[in-house]
Amino acid sequence: MAQMESALADAMSTIEGAVGVALVDYTSGMALATLGDNQALDLNIAAAGNTDVVRAKMRTMEMLELQGAIEDMLITLTTQYHIIRPVTGKNGGGLFLYLVLDRKRANLALARHRLARLEADLEV
Repeated sequence: MAQMESALADAMSTIEGAVGVALVDYTSGMALATLGDNQALDLNIAAAGNTDVVRAKMRTMEMLELQGAIEDMLITLTTQYHIIRPVTGKNGGGLFLYLVLDRKRANLALARHRLARLEADLEV
């Protein structure tokens, strides 16, 4: 658990514009760990809602018989970016990282790059 919390703290401190981050189990919809401004966004509700997004995309890929895996998903809002990145490391099956960015302060390309590196280093 300490490594998860450390990884989330790293995301909040190194990704410019980060508002919140969560590690989510998409089989249950539960956030395993969250960090961020709960006044701006309830990360537990966001985790549960975005679980449906991940499941729907996985079902669609299966129905279309698409090969490969989801690298990340981007949801663009008028004031925020939401990035969903499935965890691919060992013991990471069924998990995704969820990052919320303030659109005015964030560098989207750099945020995606740092989230990918964080995901690669994550030990669950």
